[in-house]
Amino acid sequence: MYQTPSLGRSDDSAVDSGSVPGTPSDMSMFAQAYSIPADSMDMGALPERVGTPQPSRYHMALPDILHPETASSVPVRTICCIGAGYVGGPTAAVIALHNPHIRVVVVDRDQKRIDAWKSRHLPIHEPGLEDVVRIARDGAAVTRRRSDSPTGDTMDPARQPNLFFSTACIETIKVADMCLISVNTPTKTRGVGAGRATDMAALEGACRDIAMHAKAGCVLVEKSTVPCKTGQLIKDIMEAHRPGVVFPVLSNPEFLSEGTAIRDLMQPDRVVIGCESTISGHRAAAALANLYAAWVPRSRIAPIGIWSSELCKLAANAMLAQRISSINSISAICERTDADVGEIAKSIGLDPRIGPQFLKAGLGFGGSCFRKDIASLTYLAESLGLPEVAAYWQQVLTMNDFQRDRFARHVIATLNNSLRGKKVAILGYAFKKNTGDARESPALDVIRILLEEGPKSITIYDPLCSEADIKRELSVLERDYAVSMPDGPVEVVSDPYTACANSNAVLILTDWDMFKNSKPVIRSSKPSTIAETYDGATPTDVLRLKANLDHVTINKPPTPPRTPKLSPLSSELNTRLLPEPPCPADCIVCRSSSTAGISAETDTTTPIDWAHISKTVREPRWVFDGRGVLDARAMVGMGFRLETLGRASMY
Repeated sequence: MYQTPSLGRSDDSAVDSGSVPGTPSDMSMFAQAYSIPADSMDMGALPERVGTPQPSRYHMALPDILHPETASSVPVRTICCIGAGYVGGPTAAVIALHNPHIRVVVVDRDQKRIDAWKSRHLPIHEPGLEDVVRIARDGAAVTRRRSDSPTGDTMDPARQPNLFFSTACIETIKVADMCLISVNTPTKTRGVGAGRATDMAALEGACRDIAMHAKAGCVLVEKSTVPCKTGQLIKDIMEAHRPGVVFPVLSNPEFLSEGTAIRDLMQPDRVVIGCESTISGHRAAAALANLYAAWVPRSRIAPIGIWSSELCKLAANAMLAQRISSINSISAICERTDADVGEIAKSIGLDPRIGPQFLKAGLGFGGSCFRKDIASLTYLAESLGLPEVAAYWQQVLTMNDFQRDRFARHVIATLNNSLRGKKVAILGYAFKKNTGDARESPALDVIRILLEEGPKSITIYDPLCSEADIKRELSVLERDYAVSMPDGPVEVVSDPYTACANSNAVLILTDWDMFKNSKPVIRSSKPSTIAETYDGATPTDVLRLKANLDHVTINKPPTPPRTPKLSPLSSELNTRLLPEPPCPADCIVCRSSSTAGISAETDTTTPIDWAHISKTVREPRWVFDGRGVLDARAMVGMGFRLETLGRASMY
């Protein structure tokens, strides 16, 4: 039977044991797979280095990764997280929150990014992230806990800060027991494999720094999404700079979804740890497992081979993207057959073999992961001599591009095949709701096609994406067109009503809750007449519905109070939060918020007033819903003409 190859020689020297955090005691199928009877251990018979293939007897003698004591010789007191981005920052914060006895330092060469992590204006938006960072970075105050016991009230001690952010990369690496490599691994833009292969420059640079400055035995953990066999690349770099020194390499892929990253970290469905099949590899994996076991049941920690771990992240994202492209392909058929893709998704999602997740038709997937990971997978397949496999997964990307292209061209066709002298309003730029990430947004491709028609104005509103981030993403189009004002037609505004005013068409490109509308309330002496007769599916129905508008009133949602902020922290910890660090007098974020007259904490759930927008847009009031968030009857009742992906046109 094939065993995971070894990446390095064993290191069985004893070291003072570190403290092991408490953990749920349940064991899992993974524990059974790695458990070994004590009488089967024959350490004297073990070779210095494991080759490939390995004898099954030796494999069974490897220590149990899920046993807390396996890592007793691998103490972890200081963790260095290299990369303060969307993965490194939140991951380090949650690890620090649950392991207060461990010092966690996030390093990055970008001084502005590090300054933002130290301030009250974090560089990324994730629900719950601010509270986690505040507890781990700033500590918690002493608090009195009331008690009816004879001994009286008890005092909870102050929690000391154990999460730090720094640009002192080398100094931090020197003292680290474990290095989490969370650097950017984008797609190459030039050279061999451009457009598909992974650019490993940042990862190679981080590994060289570790090789030259880390202490012997420092555990290296791949957090970045990397091609299969990257572990061997890391080992080669370490061996080239520090020959003979043992550096265990682990793969610990992240399965975070932007917008729910903190929830995914606090309550993961699985924690995958890939390691080499050596004693030192298993001990290093056990040390990482102990960190997670502080809050994750060991039954959810899955130790697997390092190559499988590296590939499983690409495979998982490819499978999810495949579902999105599959339902989007069905949406194109629906628009030609008068079927409703929403109804189809609901019906097939009831099949337990399929399930309802990732069956929402729309503009396709975006962000920094899916497209990049599938491109990497296709390149990997081709490099392994598997062109059929590469072509299969390439079609997922082809369908994704087709979906947004046909949406944009339908907008143009509906507006008489010309955008000259016309204004287009775009609501939402982020690739999904609850994130301010503007990278790889479907909106970019839609805007690119719209610019070909020379519109008078394209006005963009997004509640969380900053103007600077949007303009940076749009800058890739400037080689073909002047994009941003004053030379180009694109303007980013901070108010949805300003964006929509005097527009010839409104495009919904992000599924923000604030863009949703409510269904109309039918009030009539015969309440079933309109509700049952007019479903808005044909132009005739629309005309008949408009003729009966005196019987229809739109239930405009009252402006609710600001949605309460949900915190991932316990109520006890929330009461112990220390005041946030003050901003300097010249804080750019505070100054821009004050100038714009908006709150630093943006509300993204209070619905916008579509009735008001209907009075400011130009006839015939076109709205193109690329995310399926609008109710057709309500929009028609307010005088809009609505086109929705996955539904036949009503006009």
